[in-house]
Amino acid sequence: MKFLTLLFFVFSSILPSTIEDEKIIWNENHRLTWSDFRAKHRLGIGYVASTSSGISFSYSSSERNGKIDLNITVHSNFYPESSWVSPEEASAYILAHEQAHFDISEIHARILRKKISETTFSKKIKKELTSLYNEVDKKRIAMQRLFDKESDHSKIKEKEYEWEAYIKQQLEDYDHWK
Repeated sequence: MKFLTLLFFVFSSILPSTIEDEKIIWNENHRLTWSDFRAKHRLGIGYVASTSSGISFSYSSSERNGKIDLNITVHSNFYPESSWVSPEEASAYILAHEQAHFDISEIHARILRKKISETTFSKKIKKELTSLYNEVDKKRIAMQRLFDKESDHSKIKEKEYEWEAYIKQQLEDYDHWK
């Protein structure tokens, strides 16, 4: 029996992090709090807080009698040691913006789970999973950037609220893959 395991972590952040960092796995019953933001405040950045989040996957496979048994896990992660806030400017409004960033990562974790569920894998599982992951993560990063651009990092409240409603709807639309 052949057994392969791959653990693949990639996430976007202003500053690089390591996979040994503590992480909070997205959970609909846990909302971020300011105590989750443990990195030192970055001065001169031009915004109040920064969320380091992303998606990860791991898989194991075994082959028996020519049949591949595949187990894949996908998570959306928040990295406290790479996420920061300016304590003087912290507010519930800004925290909601940062939660929205984490929620965008969760949307894309669900999209990846959906794509995985629709894929018939060959024996090139690692390559195929990595390709799916890269495709979804590229869209996740683009959505994160668009969210900040259109809301001007939460400064345009009307756009902020539009985005929050859109993110909530996307989470509902992909609820089957949570």
